[in-house]
Amino acid sequence: MVTLDCVLVDTAERTLAEDVLDGLTRPLKELPPKHFYDARGSELFDAICELPEYYPTRTERAILTQRAEEIASLTEATELVELGSGSADKTRVLLTAIDEIGALRRYVPIDVSESALRASAERLMGEYPGMAVHGLVGDFERHLDRLPDPDGTRLMCFLGGTIGNFTPGTRRRFLRNLGRHLGDDGHLLLGVDLVKDPRIIEAAYDDSAGVTAEFNRNVLHVINRELGADFVPEAFDHVAFFDTEREWIEMRLRARSPQVVHVTALDLTVKFAAREELRTEISAKFTRRRLQRDLAAAGMQLAAWFTDDDERFAVAIASAAG
Repeated sequence: MVTLDCVLVDTAERTLAEDVLDGLTRPLKELPPKHFYDARGSELFDAICELPEYYPTRTERAILTQRAEEIASLTEATELVELGSGSADKTRVLLTAIDEIGALRRYVPIDVSESALRASAERLMGEYPGMAVHGLVGDFERHLDRLPDPDGTRLMCFLGGTIGNFTPGTRRRFLRNLGRHLGDDGHLLLGVDLVKDPRIIEAAYDDSAGVTAEFNRNVLHVINRELGADFVPEAFDHVAFFDTEREWIEMRLRARSPQVVHVTALDLTVKFAAREELRTEISAKFTRRRLQRDLAAAGMQLAAWFTDDDERFAVAIASAAG
């Protein structure tokens, strides 16, 4: 039986309003990247993942495929918790590896979309008939306290390099919170994008076909639809650049000319000067040492580190510090 703990069904809309009010009234305007992912945004991101320039998804998937049995053996997991589960495509190899050694008891996906979560959960129930599924509909930044107690040994997965979307202080606080929910002998599985030639990174976020540009501007369509704003998305250029000092990439939207935007739901008027930018994403890139420092600050330690041959991406296993 698929059980769903439906947390704050309207939380995405409420969070959007809060984030828009906060982000568009700052001296340096910004929005968190989670608001890219409405239905259209998710379709665009799926298209991005198939682009030749965008290496993270296929590289992470290859590492997981190659190392799944080792991950299952090392963690001795009986339960897999996935943050931002979506279609659960990449975690299938992990579920299969855990299932093949007879350890798989439960899968706990967390996602803001109830329909996507239910469809994925029901599909997986058919593929792994002995596995229970406990779906949690909510925001993994806000609703981890609604997780069920571990069923045996927990493996919590946070893949896709999404940990890089947090600024350093927030990232460490978030990792510390994840550590509190691992249970006894649990592990955290992280996908992290690595520091490398900036040209490779920038190409991944500014593809020649313009799909990422359309994805970036989609957040303005989301605000228009959900909050009654009157952004003209085509009046903003997509900008992506690698900050060599902070070792992260930024995506921004740059106003081509002066803009005045009204957000009806917030009774808010926002002005953009010509070439003024709205930051929509940061994505930090890691070295092994940087991740070790972040984990140590969160009370965890690095237990395993797997990379591809070109060292573009890594999958790391962390556990509570001994």
